Parts: sequence; structure tokens; C-alpha cells
Amino acid sequence: MTVPSPEAKAAGLCRDLHEQLPEKVEGLERTDPGPESELTAGWGDPAIILRCGVPRPPEMIDPDYAAKNGVKVNGVAWLLQKNDDGSYTFTTGARLAYVEVRLPEERTGDGLGPLTDFAGPIKKTIPQGIA
Repeated sequence: MTVPSPEAKAAGLCRDLHEQLPEKVEGLERTDPGPESELTAGWGDPAIILRCGVPRPPEMIDPDYAAKNGVKVNGVAWLLQKNDDGSYTFTTGARLAYVEVRLPEERTGDGLGPLTDFAGPIKKTIPQGIA
């Protein structure tokens, strides 16, 4: 997995988030992927993967795309992208660091459930704003 390389401010926010992430997501145990980093985390196998400090997706600046593919879960706005392999990528919007969550195809049957486990830690550690 590719570890993001954000600017210092976003990296600090991501380290704060890392400390607040849950040990379980949707009942899946935390199994962080390699290489070890405070910018990445994972749960289960196949894993739900979280990466913090990713670049802003280009689709996010297209208001029509964002309006059609945006979801809000427990106060956190996400941009939804379906990938060719059947997985989904969700990226936070309107936060000072971008957080990406990738749900493998095998985990997409739970809908947005996994995102509820991330809402509290994200709201607590990544302030609203534009990165």
C-alpha cells in the first residue's frame, strides 16, 4: 500500500487521528497494513483501508460530480467513488486533511456502515476547512 506524504500540518492532524481510530470497525479487528505508518490503518481481511493525508481527488472540484456522489455520515461529508474492481473509495471533504477509506468489494454489502465508526474520530481530530 502507498503511504501518503502530506504537508506537515496535515501529517500532524493525521497522527492525531491515528491515535483515535477504533480497534474494531463493523466488528472487524484492526490489522494495519505494511509498511507501518501513522498515516494508514486497516481492519479485517480483505481489509477496509484508511489513509490520511491523501491528495484531494480531482472529482471533488467538479460541483456536479460532488453533488451527485457526495454522502454525509454522522456529520462527516464524503465523496464516493466506485472503482473498476468493485470496491468503493470514500474521501472526506471540507476538512483540513483528506481522509480516504477504501472498502473492498467483499465489504460493500454493509453500505455506509463502516463510515459511522470513523465519524467521531475524524470530527475530533481533523477540523473543518479546506485543505
